[in-house]
Amino acid sequence: MDWGTSLWDQNDVIDKHTQSGLDLMERYIKFVKERTEIEQNYAKQLRNLTKKYSKRGGKEEQECKFSNHASFQEILNELGDYAGQRELVAENMTANICDKLTKYLQDLKQERKTHLSDVKKAQQNLESSFKHLESIKKRFAKEWAEADKATQQAEKTESDTNATKFDVEKAKNHALARTRAAEEFRNNYAAELQKYNKEQKYFYYTEIPQIYNKLQVMDERRIQQLAECYCLFSHIEKDVLPIISKCLEGIAAAGTKIDHKKDSKLLIEQHKSGFDRPADVEFEDYSQGVKPSNSESTLNPLKGRKHKIFKKLKSPPAEDFSHLPPEQRKKKLQAKIDDITKELTKEQDSGEALEKMRGVYEQNPQMGDPSCLEPQITQTSQNIGRLRGELAKYEMWLSEAVGGEDSSNNTTNNNSQSGITATQNSSSNVYAEFDDEFDDIESPVGQCTALYTFAGNSEGTIPITEGELLSVMEEDKGDGWMRVLRASGQEGYIPTSYVKLTP
Repeated sequence: MDWGTSLWDQNDVIDKHTQSGLDLMERYIKFVKERTEIEQNYAKQLRNLTKKYSKRGGKEEQECKFSNHASFQEILNELGDYAGQRELVAENMTANICDKLTKYLQDLKQERKTHLSDVKKAQQNLESSFKHLESIKKRFAKEWAEADKATQQAEKTESDTNATKFDVEKAKNHALARTRAAEEFRNNYAAELQKYNKEQKYFYYTEIPQIYNKLQVMDERRIQQLAECYCLFSHIEKDVLPIISKCLEGIAAAGTKIDHKKDSKLLIEQHKSGFDRPADVEFEDYSQGVKPSNSESTLNPLKGRKHKIFKKLKSPPAEDFSHLPPEQRKKKLQAKIDDITKELTKEQDSGEALEKMRGVYEQNPQMGDPSCLEPQITQTSQNIGRLRGELAKYEMWLSEAVGGEDSSNNTTNNNSQSGITATQNSSSNVYAEFDDEFDDIESPVGQCTALYTFAGNSEGTIPITEGELLSVMEEDKGDGWMRVLRASGQEGYIPTSYVKLTP
């Protein structure tokens, strides 16, 4: 069924119904816009949250080596991707629903306005024709009344005995003329009535039904378009669900990747010093007037210096980190080198940018004065020189820490030339006090296997490699060191915790 057939006389109903449909579409557009604002605000808050809790800086990057810290960073990354999908939902709803329906709504409003204007115009035309018909009808009625009056007057004159023949003929001619005029108006009225009935039939059976059917088609298209957007509202959300599911799976995977044992082991590897725990404090029997510590110190020089070693650890940290154990010193030096390298790269990039800007200013003086950049360029150059000096200094210390032959030889030569003794050198390294020489031929007291690699950079110590078989020449006296002999004939001290005694 169509509107033109069933609602041909319900123009006000059709007007209100089509306007209600457009109002609904406008409300839906507003609803989707508010939904997109919610999505955008939600995504923005999620991004701010991830940014707030993301790790930044060298210390935090160091912590991210632990699996539980790294997993939390992965969770934040996944949450950032999740926020991106919420933003995508908002963008697609704006483009595919709001913008599309807004343009379509404007077209519908114009189309509806045109159709209703056509209805009004057709109604005005029919009313104009009816008014014209009414005027012709009234003229016909008037003329017919005048003709009837003239006829009656002619009959009266003819029956009057006093009337002359001329008066009778005149009355008859006047009545005949009026009758003919009335007949002419009668024919005009009949023709105009036929014309009006034809226009009225066309209005009610053709013109108005066609316009109302066009409005029906327009309204049904609006409903179909709105139905598609209702479905699209859901599909846009469904399209991002696979990626959102992957984000959630990634968050769960980040939790399952945590290895508490590995984290504990990593902490040990990063911070173990290699020292043994302090031995029990020996009982000194002053009642006997004997000081065992003095006799023991003459027999074991290393044990007598044990407290001196730990006392040095309490001194203010040295710039070259020589107050730290070998492994910790290398890590600190490498971290310092990395920081200086990053800062140097940043300064170099800044210097290149300033140079390019100065070149642009020199070629185009209207853009700026090249001389205004000189202070910044000079400062950047000074910073680069300072950082390069610091980098070279820390690289030299790192080379010494890892046991480089060149740095060792240079250090030895410099010490001999400057007359620096082993005692003076001990202020920069806690292990530099092992300066004993082993000239006497002794028999090994046991065998041991190296568990870790030891650089042996300090005087009195020797380098060993993991898995190497060593001869124990002097057991640990309680200070955490033992004297060993390598297969190559090299003899010296190593940390007791770096080896395992062979039964």
